[in-house]
Amino acid sequence: MAGRPTTEGARDIADHTRHADRGPDPGGPPGSEPDYRFTLANERTFLAWIRTALALIAGAVAVLHLVPLDWHTGAKLAVGFSLTGLAVVITVYAPLRWIRVQKAMRRDQPLPMSALPVITAVGVALVCAVVLFGNYWS
Repeated sequence: MAGRPTTEGARDIADHTRHADRGPDPGGPPGSEPDYRFTLANERTFLAWIRTALALIAGAVAVLHLVPLDWHTGAKLAVGFSLTGLAVVITVYAPLRWIRVQKAMRRDQPLPMSALPVITAVGVALVCAVVLFGNYWS
């Protein structure tokens, strides 16, 4: 049955026409709606960053108040405040990154690079160094 449109094909054309007639949402962001799988993946990444920030806060509380460390007070404070500061940076930067990626997907542009993984890696490396030397500083 070549040349005869199927019901599914006619439905696709009708959906495409309906979306083309609607035009951009005047109150919404410009561009087309990205595939929902990519939108949800972007949201999962955002939530993973928030979980990372919460884990860093939990680590800071543990270092400062819960774990009986025989460290110098300066080392404990440096680790606790470093973990908290890193958590704040992640909490502020993660939604901005989520918005930038969402806009790029809507405009069918390449995804923007993010400094957040590098910031997190360097911050955790510095905290590890302070923990390592904190054991010998007491």
